[in-house]
Amino acid sequence: MTEIDQTMYVYEQSERNNMSGYATHVVSNQPPPFEDFNAWHMDVPLREAVSAFGADWAQPRLAACGARVGSTSVQALARLANRFTPELRTHDRYGHRIDQVEFHPAWHELLGLLRADEVHALGWTEARVGAHVARAALSYLWAQGEAGVGCPAAMTFASLGALRHTPEVLARFQAQILSPLYDPSPIPPGQKPALTVAMAMTEKQGGSDLRQITTEAVPAGGRLYALTGHKWFFSVPTADLFLTLARTPAGPTCFLAQGWRDDGRRNQLLIQRLKEKCGNRSNASSEVEFRGLEAQIIGEEGRGIATILETAHLTRLDCALGSAGQMRQAVRLALHHARHRSAFGQPLVEQPAMANVLADLALESEAATWLAMRAAAALDASRRNENELILSRILAPLAKYWVCKRTPVVIAEALECHGGNGFVEEHDISRLYRDAPLNGLWEGSGNVICLDVIRALTRAPESAALLRAEIARAKGEHSALDMWLATPLPSADERNARRLTEQLALALVASLLLRYAPIEVATAYCATRLNHSGWYALGTLPENVALNDVISRAVPHEMGAYA
Repeated sequence: MTEIDQTMYVYEQSERNNMSGYATHVVSNQPPPFEDFNAWHMDVPLREAVSAFGADWAQPRLAACGARVGSTSVQALARLANRFTPELRTHDRYGHRIDQVEFHPAWHELLGLLRADEVHALGWTEARVGAHVARAALSYLWAQGEAGVGCPAAMTFASLGALRHTPEVLARFQAQILSPLYDPSPIPPGQKPALTVAMAMTEKQGGSDLRQITTEAVPAGGRLYALTGHKWFFSVPTADLFLTLARTPAGPTCFLAQGWRDDGRRNQLLIQRLKEKCGNRSNASSEVEFRGLEAQIIGEEGRGIATILETAHLTRLDCALGSAGQMRQAVRLALHHARHRSAFGQPLVEQPAMANVLADLALESEAATWLAMRAAAALDASRRNENELILSRILAPLAKYWVCKRTPVVIAEALECHGGNGFVEEHDISRLYRDAPLNGLWEGSGNVICLDVIRALTRAPESAALLRAEIARAKGEHSALDMWLATPLPSADERNARRLTEQLALALVASLLLRYAPIEVATAYCATRLNHSGWYALGTLPENVALNDVISRAVPHEMGAYA
């Protein structure tokens, strides 16, 4: 009996109990289950961003994906994958060391569906303009289905950033990496139709400071090296391939290792334990030791950090997209609850105090969507436009910092909209709440990302002017933005890193909304975020904001509750 069948059985049994006089009361004033909705059709800002940034051709694919992630079956799979978490098997029953991780079948089914949607590949396999925009929208949508599978998808997608530095290795594995198939078999990469790629970089003593790595690499014959050391945080240790860093006489160097050697043996990768994380529980994250791990150099020896950052740049974009998607789902759940729950004789959504909160949440969600998708558009255009290439280097960390920083705040407020109903594990928003901080930590926490923004602004002298020109495209549309443009920015030094990054993000979002969103959304954002007419907590929009218009855009009435 599946979880869905079991749920229906329990429901039917409760109905029989009610009819036989077993129940002491009638359950009322509870929202119906939020299921079988289309996350694409219900997301007006996402649809408009995809159109604005050149990926209209992908609408049928995105509609199919939106229906899939909102389906009862995928939502049930997500609950199972997070309830029955991965388990480490260091040895088989005969005592042989195997270092394998066992997952609930739901995890594999979810990854199979995600890869079939090409979340990990479309930006590279599709030649049309807007390919990276369409892939970004797929990533955003899948974050609303189950966020854990986004980790292997993002790393597999981003691996090409580093692998292209060694073309012969990329040529060997590219077709399998980009395949829409999924194969979790623990066998050598050469025997599989599809490959998953991961990364293992940070160590106990260094964290984000990759210059402190102590893992050593020594020649092992031919192009191979033997790596000895440890990695403190290695997600997806079941990957077929993984990028890692080790030290050679030339300095930190990027390497590619196979999970299983060509002769069928497990590579010298010993999984010490799986992390018991506060969120992202479906996904296995581990601590490992390398004891003669077989690997080969990727890129230039001694330039490993620069090489691996080509991949990190792309995963940072997916952090922003994933958080924006989670934010959208949390706001959607809050709106659903408020539309179907009454208190003091009136639906919650019609009560002014709650409407103010919901409108403020919707503003934050729409802002996150436009910022993340503009960063994706810059990546897409970077193949054709040098200025967009420069902008992409700024926009990815900018979006990563601000969207991921706002996500825990928004999801916590969306949870509070449910009252005590939201603070139980049976409710999907509890999983969103636990997952919310992760993307702010992964691929560099806040300070690291803000320093990366400063580096991007200072290393390319034209980058600051290009970003300012992008923001100034909405000049004259709102006095708050005009005032921002006329005010000098904080100096680009470390002390001001967060302040500068925040101001740039707010101004860019304001510009995007003024250009692409309805006037009531754009003016509300400018007035409260740039002009500071709002207060610190969400739900403090001033009286001149059209709350109902903002709320209606977040969940269009004409589509109904489950469109």
